[in-house]
Amino acid sequence: MPTESRDDAADPVGPAADSPHPASGPGSDPESDEEFVPLTVSPARFDELVADALDRIPARLARAMDNVVVLTEDEHPDDPDLLGLYEGVPLTERTHDYAGALPDRITLYREPLRSISADEPELVHEVLVTVVHEIAHHFGIDEDALHRLGWG
Repeated sequence: MPTESRDDAADPVGPAADSPHPASGPGSDPESDEEFVPLTVSPARFDELVADALDRIPARLARAMDNVVVLTEDEHPDDPDLLGLYEGVPLTERTHDYAGALPDRITLYREPLRSISADEPELVHEVLVTVVHEIAHHFGIDEDALHRLGWG
C-alpha cells in the first residue's frame, strides 16, 4: 500500500514542530522582502544526502528493516509536490506467505525537496525528515498515527 509524504515528516530526535514548511518557510510571508530561491543540487549530491540520512537511522531500527530498497527520482510522475513515497507491505502486515516478494520501495523525490530548501543545511534536514517518515511507514505507522505523534 503506497504511503506518501509531503513536507510532513519527522526529526529523528522528536517531532518536527519547528520544521520549515512551504507555508512558513523563506519567501512565504507576503510581507517579507526576501525572495525564496530554491537550492540547486545535483542528482549525485542528493543521493549522498539520502545515504547520509540513512546512516543516521539508529542501528537497531536499520537492522529491523527488511526487504526494502531506498531510491531517488527527480519527481513523482503524477504528483510533482510529493517529497517521498513508501510502496510495499509494512512489516506489521506481513504474514507467512510474504516470502519471495519483491522489495518494498521508499522513493525520495529530489526536485520537490530541493524546491522547498533555501540552502544545503535545510535540504539535509528535509531529506532526513522524509527518510524517517517513510521508514516509519515501513514499520507500519500510518499517516494518522504520525500526525497524532507530531511526526506527520
